[in-house]
Amino acid sequence: MHLLPTFAPASPQAHALTTLFIGVLIVLGAIFLLVTGLVIFMIVRFRDRPGAPEARQIFGWTALEVAWTLIPFGILAVFSVFMTFADHVADPMVPAGRKPDLEVIGHQWWWEINYPDSGVVAANEVHIPVGKAILIELKSADVIHDFWAPELGRKIDAVPGHPNTLWIEADAPGTYLGTCAEFCGVEHAWMRFRVIAQNEPDFDAWQRAQLAVPSTPSAPDGLAGARLFTDKTCVNCHAVAGTVANQTVGPDLTHIASREMLAGEAAKNTPDELFQWLKDPNAIKPDSHMPDFKLSDDEAHQLVAYLEGLK
Repeated sequence: MHLLPTFAPASPQAHALTTLFIGVLIVLGAIFLLVTGLVIFMIVRFRDRPGAPEARQIFGWTALEVAWTLIPFGILAVFSVFMTFADHVADPMVPAGRKPDLEVIGHQWWWEINYPDSGVVAANEVHIPVGKAILIELKSADVIHDFWAPELGRKIDAVPGHPNTLWIEADAPGTYLGTCAEFCGVEHAWMRFRVIAQNEPDFDAWQRAQLAVPSTPSAPDGLAGARLFTDKTCVNCHAVAGTVANQTVGPDLTHIASREMLAGEAAKNTPDELFQWLKDPNAIKPDSHMPDFKLSDDEAHQLVAYLEGLK
């Protein structure tokens, strides 16, 4: 991700917003320099000098007053034209009957991603095909969140009970980072996500892989971890295809091993960091809704062995 993603647009929607932003910034910068220059000129030119007469006051200058009224009006009128165009590109109307390609649901503090056509369910990773406008239906399961991937376009609130729609598109393959841009609680800072744009064949292959049911573990540690997953009531919050776990309180873990990050980007998805997350969630993401089961090291390693097999 670029250090200044606002200046690195990677979609038609983001290009329109960035062009508008830069245009407004240039005009406002010019106005700032003009006003600053005039103030400095006035200070130097009309400064008080020894023996100088009292400055003559001028009351009423119709031409100047008309000018400083009409010029700002004209600038705002031009801005309105470009703003209307940018809004049309960044947030086009949804055609009647157009169904969303994605359903994104904000939770405290993670993102649920559903693909209605294929049935794929993901968490915190939005996979999209390159060069295709994707319509997202945005919802919230609890409080107001805000979905924003700066390089790909506008941001929009996820409001409980009031679904919103958002178009998203990527010009080129890559990983584009996003975040919740509306304060939503103690772990708001770690409610991040990534949009992974792929060529069509790679995207189709990803979807097929996500629909596959993970195989039953055969190694002793993996088998023990699968039993712990049920015994420690992980099944009360999570889902894993092909098992009795089918809840949606927490992220779907069917293919957790294929993801790059954990806990809303608070940790990398490596065996070591997954072990730490299971052992002491609060050490990584304080006050998250992930319970601390006080696992022994052996139990945590067994759960890691099981979860690492869910690819």
